[in-house]
Parts: sequence; structure tokens; C-alpha cells
Amino acid sequence: MIFKEPPADFEKQSDVVGCYVLHDGRFLMLHRHAHKSNGNTWGLPAGKRDGTEPLAEAMRRELREETGIDVPGSTLAFFDSVAVRHVGHDIEYHMFSVDLRSRPEVRLSETEHRDFRWVTPEEALAMPLVHDQDECIRLFFDKTVLLQ
Repeated sequence: MIFKEPPADFEKQSDVVGCYVLHDGRFLMLHRHAHKSNGNTWGLPAGKRDGTEPLAEAMRRELREETGIDVPGSTLAFFDSVAVRHVGHDIEYHMFSVDLRSRPEVRLSETEHRDFRWVTPEEALAMPLVHDQDECIRLFFDKTVLLQ
């Protein structure tokens, strides 16, 4: 469940960053390996922030590690942050986007993902997604979303 404002009993355990990599009306989704948390689901390039690493730097690092895409920090646009509660874990999820003029070569991290697709929001919402990714997609693309 995602919240615009964290509930009173929210105990943040980590910061997670995710990026909408946009190109030509589509965005990049990654398919997680079965053995990973949320295995066999689709999600954005994303990952945990290391310590006090600046959020934009964490996003650049995760994007580079997971896809081989290296973008200048100045091209990353911060979108929003939400509080996420899932199976007893509280995280703050920070969303970024980058709009690319040309479709980049995607080199997946073999240990984390097994496939990728460039999809429309509608196509993404029909896929088996990482928990709460559907609400974040709706929020980003200004679809009807009801946050707690």
C-alpha cells in the first residue's frame, strides 16, 4: 500500500529509488529473476539507496548497474516520493524520470533481471508487477489513483 503522507506508525527501513526511462511514448520495464524478492514480476530500474548517498546519485548508480544506461545527473528529473508499506516493511520510494531522444542499448544485470520491454502505461498495467508498481505508474502518468 502506498501513502502520500506516511501513517503515524510508519517506521522507514530504507530509501528506494526508481526511474521511468522514457523514449518515444514508452518506458523501460525490467523482469525480475524468480529467486529475487518480488520474483517473476516487472518493475522499473530501481534499488536501495546506499547510506546517505544523494538520491539522484543512487538512481544513476542503480540505472547503470541494472541496465548499463549511464545518464548525466542533470537529465534525471525528480517526480515524487511516497511511503510504501508491504509485508511489514516500510520504505520511502523516490521516483525519477529521464526522457531519452534515442533508444539506448540495454545491458541487463544477469544477477537481477532476465528480460526487459519498452511499454506503454496501459501495457505495463496488464503485466504482473512488483508490489504497488501499478499505483506508482498511475500516479506518474496522471491516471486515476487513490492514495491513502
